[in-house]
Amino acid sequence: MIKKLLLLALALFVFAGASMAQATATATPSTTTEKAKRPPVFRPTKDQIKQVQSILKDKKLYSGEASGTYDDETRTGIKSFQKDNGLRETGTLNRATLEKFGVELTDKQKEIPVTESSLTPETSTGKTTKTKSTTSTDGPKRPAPFRANSDQIKAAQKLLKDGKMFSGEEDGKFSDAFRDGLGKYQDANGLKVTKTLNAATLEKMGIALTDKQKEQVAAQAAYDAAKKN
Repeated sequence: MIKKLLLLALALFVFAGASMAQATATATPSTTTEKAKRPPVFRPTKDQIKQVQSILKDKKLYSGEASGTYDDETRTGIKSFQKDNGLRETGTLNRATLEKFGVELTDKQKEIPVTESSLTPETSTGKTTKTKSTTSTDGPKRPAPFRANSDQIKAAQKLLKDGKMFSGEEDGKFSDAFRDGLGKYQDANGLKVTKTLNAATLEKMGIALTDKQKEQVAAQAAYDAAKKN
């Protein structure tokens, strides 16, 4: 009798252990799947923050140093910029905001898509699509920000070096020294001092625009005209 009871207890123990193992195996994939669905976090680099702070200073939206560190005044300046450019006022440098500033993204950042949380309800993808299907009173869609390519940046850097306005490397990348050189060139040539390599500056330098850039310029002009009406 005792032997039978021991066998029964052993069988119940084995069955309970198998049930627990099965429950754990079932729960693990669910947890893994949930973690896999979590989108990557977009983070600006210190150099990108410096560039933004320099631009904000030029726009009179920031009076501190281009330190590459977030502070309350930097966030306030970013919010003001976002408000003026149809972006959600988060005070953070998400992808949409950096692109609007004209700051070059890293290869890793380019893999992270723009989130609707960084856009205003009027400019988010879902809202715009819904509005277009029912009415066209909202006007044209805001065009993509103008962005110079690496070859154009190199050509601009060479021109600025020849004009003694830039002493850095012709590496096709933005830097504080390059932005300062652009500001000097723009000021000397009657252009709006933005310290960015926009279409007007490229054309003044005699650097040809790509076909895509020409389309962006035309789209921006049409958008600006529609906003005035």
